[in-house]
Amino acid sequence: MKIELSRLFFRNGLSQSGLSLLGLMGPGSLRLGLLCLVLLGGSVVGRSALASQSIPDQYPQSVLYSKPVEVIPYVWSAIGATAPPHYDNSGHNNNLSFIVTGKGVVVINGGAAYKLAEALHQEIKQITEEPVVLVINENAQGHAMLGNSYWQTQNVAILAHSSALEEWNKHNHSILERMKSYNRDKAELTTTVAPTQTFDDKKVITLGRFTIEVLWLGLAHSPSDIVVHLPEQQLVISGDMAFHERLLPIMEDTDTAAWLESWERFEQLKAAYVIPGHGHPTNMDQVRRYTKDYLVYLRSEVGKLLEEGGDLQDAYRIDQSAYKGLDTFDELAVKNVGRVFEQMEFE
Repeated sequence: MKIELSRLFFRNGLSQSGLSLLGLMGPGSLRLGLLCLVLLGGSVVGRSALASQSIPDQYPQSVLYSKPVEVIPYVWSAIGATAPPHYDNSGHNNNLSFIVTGKGVVVINGGAAYKLAEALHQEIKQITEEPVVLVINENAQGHAMLGNSYWQTQNVAILAHSSALEEWNKHNHSILERMKSYNRDKAELTTTVAPTQTFDDKKVITLGRFTIEVLWLGLAHSPSDIVVHLPEQQLVISGDMAFHERLLPIMEDTDTAAWLESWERFEQLKAAYVIPGHGHPTNMDQVRRYTKDYLVYLRSEVGKLLEEGGDLQDAYRIDQSAYKGLDTFDELAVKNVGRVFEQMEFE
């Protein structure tokens, strides 16, 4: 595979010697190398797979975009594409994670379609004989919830934040139709299945070797974003609270000021390892750089512009070149600054 060095260095701060180390890493050393990269401030990057939206599919023998990797012992993640959802990646453009507790498997994210969830389940069965006992939806987006239709057939309980259920009930039909438009035949058997359980602020699950905290820390990328915290392992599965390797999207319902307030509570978890909603597993320094720091920068620049009497067209010209190395920059940068301007204009 041709490696774009400038993109890799931009994202992870790796030296030439660090890149050589990656090239020497054998498959049996994947988890060790993966953890070293996290601790050194880089991302989890395997020999044959780097995050790039130019790679349409990393696992062509499966509906999944990539094969699950073990991030820390018993915690696995199938890393999604850093591109928008399309037919080649099957809508697997978020991270589908799972925890093998010793008393059953907990899956984080239902997946974007029935067949995608089914494919993830087949991978789980190759890793463990333990049954899947719970699916956690990180929010009300399609790639978190549409796969619920498969998990329902497996009689698995499905947990989400209470506001995610409200969002889902309002928008599930349009979410399904959007997925069908790009996934075509891969959308077969997918229906709109709601979570079977909800919580408001915190739900603690003690199962096997893990204590799992499911937390709503406040508004983030969407109103219903939650994080899954493993306090004893110092790992957090952040969902869309934190982004890595791709530019975060600011949507119509994204409250950037509230997201920054929620971020302070996220920092208090003091996680050593972060499996973000998008991008390879990494650490807090990296997701802070591409999430909090980006939001602070946009709000600061827009604030200056408003003080000077600037308008929306001026906002579109704000320099975001420091983030140009991230995937989806071309698709999202102008939209993001426009939405921040529109929000701050009336704050």
